[in-house]
Amino acid sequence: MAKITGKYEVLYIINPTLGEEGTAALVEKFKAMVEAEGTLVSVDEWGKRRLAYPIEDLNEGYYVLMNFECKPEFPAELDRVMKITEGVMRSLITAVEA
Repeated sequence: MAKITGKYEVLYIINPTLGEEGTAALVEKFKAMVEAEGTLVSVDEWGKRRLAYPIEDLNEGYYVLMNFECKPEFPAELDRVMKITEGVMRSLITAVEA
């Protein structure tokens, strides 16, 4: 039988110059996208952390880790939206082994 849903995690870094309201709005946007297409398991906001190397001349970023379950087609759409969203510095979506 074909696998209908998969477990995924996404780690993304938000530009810290957006402020608390801008950061919260982006986190809510991605939570809503995941909940519309699958099941949101957890959201872990790590907060501001120092980057390993400067990105866009910034040395800090706001890290967020989300775990979710969805159909295999959705992570590609989530990745596309994150790449075109203003304020997202980097993102990485990975499949999690069960």
